[in-house]
Amino acid sequence: MTKRIVVDPITRIEGHLRIEVIVDENNVITDAFSSSTLFRGLETIIKGRDPRDAGFIAQRICGVCTYSHYKAGIMAVEDALEITPPLNAQMVRSLMNISLFLHDHVLHFYTLHGLDWCDITSALKADPRKAAKEAFKHTEYPINTGEDELKRVQKRVADFVKQGALGPFNNAYWGHKTYHFTPEQNLIVLSHYLKLLEVQREIAKMMAIFGAKQPHPQSLTVGGITAVMDILDPSRIGEWKAKFEMVSEFINYAYYPDVVMAAKMFNNEQSVLKGCNLKNFISHSEMQIGINEYLFSTGVVLDGDLSKVHAIDEELIKEEVTNSWYKYENTQEVALHPYSGQTNPYHTGFKDGQSLGPDGKMIDTKLLDLKGKYSWIKSPRYDDMPMEVGPLATIVVGLAAKNPYITPVATKFLKDSGLPIEALFSTLGRTAARCIESVVICKHGMKALDTLIENLKSDQTTCAPYIIDKNKVYQGRYIGNVPRGMLSHWVKIKDGVVENYQAVVPSTWNAGPRDHKGQKGPYEMSLIGTKIEDLTRPLEIIRTIHSFDPCIACSVHMMDTKGNALGEYKVEPNFAKI
Repeated sequence: MTKRIVVDPITRIEGHLRIEVIVDENNVITDAFSSSTLFRGLETIIKGRDPRDAGFIAQRICGVCTYSHYKAGIMAVEDALEITPPLNAQMVRSLMNISLFLHDHVLHFYTLHGLDWCDITSALKADPRKAAKEAFKHTEYPINTGEDELKRVQKRVADFVKQGALGPFNNAYWGHKTYHFTPEQNLIVLSHYLKLLEVQREIAKMMAIFGAKQPHPQSLTVGGITAVMDILDPSRIGEWKAKFEMVSEFINYAYYPDVVMAAKMFNNEQSVLKGCNLKNFISHSEMQIGINEYLFSTGVVLDGDLSKVHAIDEELIKEEVTNSWYKYENTQEVALHPYSGQTNPYHTGFKDGQSLGPDGKMIDTKLLDLKGKYSWIKSPRYDDMPMEVGPLATIVVGLAAKNPYITPVATKFLKDSGLPIEALFSTLGRTAARCIESVVICKHGMKALDTLIENLKSDQTTCAPYIIDKNKVYQGRYIGNVPRGMLSHWVKIKDGVVENYQAVVPSTWNAGPRDHKGQKGPYEMSLIGTKIEDLTRPLEIIRTIHSFDPCIACSVHMMDTKGNALGEYKVEPNFAKI
């Protein structure tokens, strides 16, 4: 007998995400549905605006990915106006990008995803002396894992427990059978979880050095940057370098060994060796470190075939809304290219039904319409195919392209963890790929700063001149990679203002619903075939979805520019505690 399980809301993500799955009599997921349940956004508000405002408005799409959308909005307009920013501006933008990636990745693994791997209650039972010795098995220079430090960590968390103020440790699935760290290993990860609270503050300062503030930096402008005084001040350059080195140390001697440790301890856990049934990947060049030199590669890999990387044809990128709460008007096309994109809301609601309650009994509830529209996220497709984007796509495309920066680091990780290359196509591999990206950036990111310093000796230009002819029609896009994967912003400019604007974001690619052919998106495909140990505590679902680092606020981006009420929708949060 099949059962329906609803996990709503998925927590420790940005935005509102609901997952519904169908399980068979053996608790194996046979079907899955991904739904964004909150209607919000900013695309349409950019219409009619001065194109130079696009980046500033677009960065408000999300409070986490602020710089990603800011840069994308600025560069889309630059592409339309055929502006090439000076090298100094390109390098400063890259330094800010480096700051963003490092902040996003370490924050994801510990604050958002770490509790899917680390059992806090087990850590409180650990022997700090044994844990200190354990840390040396995974790195020569462990951070924050001395016996005295680990004792303080245990006391700090134990005090939380005594006070009942568990905060982020509340309502988790402690003791779940799919946790595999020893108590001592759990204590190591917990120590790094708390240490990150200090580290992430310094990474935010890295962004603010050239961005003026974080989040929502404000130093980019169409044509270049405005942080002129900062790049001409040696103390500011030195401050960024010192923080980069400190963060790199944490990544190399805490984050990387923790992920290697996880790979070794979870290498027989089937639920983490699954999670990648869709093996189509698309990624774009990003992370500039020199003149036309980037750390990440551009390309498409199909069916997990690492022997060939295909070039990207941007004309093949389209979005459809067959199972999304939108409708296309005045067109017979099923899918639209972003330059012609539409965002017209069409909410059809939920259906009455039954799902498994927290006590294991079936209860009446509102469920997704599995045969109709069921999400506020569109369905992007490349050449009519669903694609996964994100760090795993970066690493897979990099390996297929024999990328000289990615290949050595990915190869070393597989050797250190003892995993075969096939293991990359999994929840574990997706989590590891984010760490591999971070190590690549730490290893080579300083070259961007060196390029800036060298160029400043002969050129202090920070902004390119340009004009906007109101009698011309312009069209342009930004396409690149951000922490969660391939992002593109598409703009049309007419009469000196924005005529149309569309953002196709990573979590739209990954979290979108089925298309007109019934093809599932990456979130949905990732869950098929996963066995759930305890239906009332579906940690396997949470761990797999978290490995994508969902940003649903980015995925749903539509609002009425006149402030009219488009509709009212009440979502009933229910059933599975996360």
